[in-house]
Amino acid sequence: MVHGEAWTLKEFFTYPNEYIYWTIQIVMYPFMTGLVAGAFVLSSLYHVFGVKQLKGIARFSLVFSFALLPVAMLPLMLHLQQPLRGIEVMLTPHFTSAIAAFGIVFTTYGMIVASELWFVYRKHFVETALALKAKERRGAGEQFACLLFSALTMGAYDVSHEALEADERAVKKLAAAGIPVACFLHGYAGFIFGSVKANALWMTPLMPVIFICSAVVSGIALCILTYIVTMEIRKALAARRPELPSKEELKSAESQVVVMTSRYLLMFMVAAITLELLDLVFRGYTAVKSWDILRSVIYERDFVNIFVVQYGLGNLVPLVLFLVPGLTIRRAILGTALVLLGVFMMRWNVVIGGQAFSSSFSGFMHYTLPIWPDSMETFKEGLGGALLVAVVPFCLFWILNKVMPVFKETH
Repeated sequence: MVHGEAWTLKEFFTYPNEYIYWTIQIVMYPFMTGLVAGAFVLSSLYHVFGVKQLKGIARFSLVFSFALLPVAMLPLMLHLQQPLRGIEVMLTPHFTSAIAAFGIVFTTYGMIVASELWFVYRKHFVETALALKAKERRGAGEQFACLLFSALTMGAYDVSHEALEADERAVKKLAAAGIPVACFLHGYAGFIFGSVKANALWMTPLMPVIFICSAVVSGIALCILTYIVTMEIRKALAARRPELPSKEELKSAESQVVVMTSRYLLMFMVAAITLELLDLVFRGYTAVKSWDILRSVIYERDFVNIFVVQYGLGNLVPLVLFLVPGLTIRRAILGTALVLLGVFMMRWNVVIGGQAFSSSFSGFMHYTLPIWPDSMETFKEGLGGALLVAVVPFCLFWILNKVMPVFKETH
């Protein structure tokens, strides 16, 4: 069976070799890279621009960005027919291939985030390693932790005031350097789509900019949502664990962080919506040769996906929710969840919608998402594979939090 035949329905005149080749995993790829970039930009608002009100979520979003980073490539690996060749993107960097150049940007960004995390948590690594070494009797777990934290110090045990100030300066420089790299990381995903001349829906110079703005929106929304869930768990544990702040203190800190972060989310949302609508108006105004079939896809076949789910539920409703004064935690949860839905549908409409019409301009193709897999291929390209990609970052974040606690004051 040809790749794509299992989930493609054809209508009217299409060429025999035309199928929906890029499935939900290619939707997940720009969605996940956007979350990485957005979470990092949120942390940089505190480290670079000194927005003190975001201090509570800055370290949280930085660690979360690092947890999301390895998963950004996972959808591509699941989509590849020969996944063992995927590593060649990283091992053979060059600029003659768009995706190989992406490997260079990805590696650079990963090194910047890892370095920034090391400077942020160096004092914690040193204190933990020294405390474990001071113990006369250590169990197997403590022995492993001692080796791990000793290795993480990289021999830099100086935690004097001058050394910590030098760490702060390094964090600021790395965060400043990381912002353009993070934007380039996700703008590059938009560039890959926008440079495909054969596809009328993707071919637009605005695509990288649209992807960057929506990436920041989705990253901030996911950080707010995850932060709220984490704080609710901490509030539930506060009564049984005396080392945690009181429930009232946690509730107050949570409200302040959510309200302040939502303002920045609102700002980036306005920019993202404006660019997306501008692109839509531009296409209608220029009305190139392919506009007739694009119009039938945008205003007829994908009308619900684009105007009801993406713009209505995913943009307009959360915009109203955040603009109404007196933002509550429940309203923030609903708003951020809808924002994530809107950004995901934007990716869906670009990737799947861009393959919905035939190159003959006289036929259409419909993608049926495999729900119950009957083979490894339908699992990877179906709902199961997408859920796997969505769950892995939270597992990594839980593990990273054991080594780099996001709520502990490190400086």
